[in-house]
Amino acid sequence: MEWAALITWLLTAGGGFVLLGLWVQHGGMQQRGPGRQIRPPLLLSHFGLAATGLVLWIIYVFTDSDALAWIAFIIILLVALLGWTMFAIWWQRRQTSAAEPQPAEASGVPAEQRFPVPIVALHGLLAVTTVVLVFLATIGV
Repeated sequence: MEWAALITWLLTAGGGFVLLGLWVQHGGMQQRGPGRQIRPPLLLSHFGLAATGLVLWIIYVFTDSDALAWIAFIIILLVALLGWTMFAIWWQRRQTSAAEPQPAEASGVPAEQRFPVPIVALHGLLAVTTVVLVFLATIGV
């Protein structure tokens, strides 16, 4: 179970890197405008905690330390909370933007609105799967 969790965590991280790259490429680090958008502290906290949890999970897989498994599980819960927050911001903005179409390069469009929907969906699905697998491995299933 811990290996399955590790594999899904790595795949989730891959999708996250793609989204992070797109966000930075489209000016996410410079976003300062009004309205709901994913701000750098939120995204970077999500990324930093996810990376920390992944490193701890890798160490757990090789050491079988129950304490590390529980710490990684708590961290991934925080990562999931931040991820759901970002998803809600992305989804709300996407829904309001659908009513008033804008050109892809229009100023004022947050960087995250350029995320491809399939990558967001895959990242989220893998993330939920990872949380469940980490939990199951942590409780010893």
